[in-house]
Amino acid sequence: MCSAWAPGGHPTADLTARAQLRNAAIAAFAEEGFDASFRTIAKRAGVSAGLITHHFGSKEGLRAECDAEVLRQYTAVKIDAVERPTDHLIDYLIAPGFAASLVVYMLRAIHAGGQPARDFLERIIDNARGVMAYSVETGMVKPSRDEEARLRYLTYQTLGALLVQFVTSPGRTPEEFIASIQAGRQDQILPTLELFTEGFLADRTVLDNYLTYLHDRTKE
Repeated sequence: MCSAWAPGGHPTADLTARAQLRNAAIAAFAEEGFDASFRTIAKRAGVSAGLITHHFGSKEGLRAECDAEVLRQYTAVKIDAVERPTDHLIDYLIAPGFAASLVVYMLRAIHAGGQPARDFLERIIDNARGVMAYSVETGMVKPSRDEEARLRYLTYQTLGALLVQFVTSPGRTPEEFIASIQAGRQDQILPTLELFTEGFLADRTVLDNYLTYLHDRTKE
C-alpha cells in the first residue's frame, strides 16, 4: 500500500483499505476526469482492480462515496472559517490546507454537466446552507432578507469563478492548477474583504427602490 497523505491530512497507512481506495479514486478523478479506469485507481492505491468492485460494486457506487467524502471535507473547511475566521485566513496564506485534488474534483463534477452535476451542486448548497445558518447564528454574517437566494448567489459566484479559471487552464495537474490560483488569489483577498465588509454601492438608493418595487408587486 502507498504511504502518502490522504486528502483529509492523515497518512494512508492509518486508513482502511476502503478509505484508501476512495482517496485514490478522488485523486484519479481529479487528475483524469470521471472516465478514469478502475485499473488507474487501483494502481494509485497499490491494489488489484478487483478490490474496488469488492468494496464499491460499481463506478457509480465508488463515485457516490467519493462525492460524500469531498463534500464532508469541504464543509469542514467552511465551518473552520466561521469558527476562527482570522486564524483560518492566516493559515490559508501560510499553507493552504484544502487538498488540490478535492477542489478540482468538485470543479470536474460540476463541469461534467447534466443531472449528476445538478445533483452534486445541490448537495454543495445543502451543505453550505447549514454553514451559512451557523455563520448568521454566531454573528459573523448579517442575516439576509432572502437567505436561500443569497446562499445560491454566493455558491454560484465562488464556484463559477473557479470553474472559469479551470476550463481556461487545460493540461494542468490539480496541484499546478491550485498553485496558479493561490499565486493570484492573495491579490483578491483585500477587495473581497472590502466588498463583503464595507459594501460596494455608496448609498441605499438602488436597494430601497428595488424593495419598493417588490413590495408594490406583492400587492398587485
